[in-house]
Amino acid sequence: MSRTVRTLHPAHRDDIGDLITRRPLPGPRLAQLDPFLFLNHHGPMQYGPNNQGLPFGPHPHRGFETVTFILEGDLAHLDSGGHASVIHAGGVQWMTAGSGLIHAEVSPSSFKRSGGPLEILQLWVNLPSRLKMTAPAYTGLQREDIPVVTLDDGRVTVDVIAGEVFGVSGPVASLTGVTMTTAALRASGEVTLPAPAGQAVFMYVVSGEVSIGGAAVAPWQLVELNDDGNDVKVAAVTDARLLYGYAAPLAEPVVAQGPFVMKTREEIAQAARDYYDGKFGGVPNLSMA
Repeated sequence: MSRTVRTLHPAHRDDIGDLITRRPLPGPRLAQLDPFLFLNHHGPMQYGPNNQGLPFGPHPHRGFETVTFILEGDLAHLDSGGHASVIHAGGVQWMTAGSGLIHAEVSPSSFKRSGGPLEILQLWVNLPSRLKMTAPAYTGLQREDIPVVTLDDGRVTVDVIAGEVFGVSGPVASLTGVTMTTAALRASGEVTLPAPAGQAVFMYVVSGEVSIGGAAVAPWQLVELNDDGNDVKVAAVTDARLLYGYAAPLAEPVVAQGPFVMKTREEIAQAARDYYDGKFGGVPNLSMA
């Protein structure tokens, strides 16, 4: 039995300066898809030489995880836990903010100097109350670190980032059992993706047109599915790319304010006090990017 489409949620345009940004979640009809909280889709766009790069200088987080997919371009990560990396096209960053971290996501000096194409997705995944104060952590994966499953005579490829899909395990060991992939389909390619009963499925059409359970889906739409099956059938009308994952809902209160996601307003206030008291560590040195 395959899941059916409940609702399509188009991304709304919300540029950040000159950075093209679309956001399907949260949206006017869907505040969250527990435990998935937020998705920003930056680009696709072209940066010219001698550009200012991405605007995400040092800022704090507590209580959740950020998963960043670099589809095109390069992204430098620096944080107060001492982690630093430059991830190139096809790579992924998985950061556990946990008890508190200050991080920066900026363009490396080489990208600002030369320019080039850029497209990035950032997904926020909530942590349960028992893990909100877990130790911060960071994993940076280059394209070659991510296993690929090839299906439908080469018309479909699935990058396995976390969890196990088609018998292949991803390199990220999620604290909460999140399964996360990206999939590329050529026109006429078909794939049946696992969607275990009771799990919240996150599916976003990054580009191209697809049919999901017989429903036509245009690009830049979040697909909310019914929990009425244990897989999802996807057929590509044109070349397409998907962000696809699933996880058990946490079924806990969510209070989000700016860069913090906790269970109560009191916990949000405490996060702000801890940040201003310097308990998140030092501010990353952007000259290292």
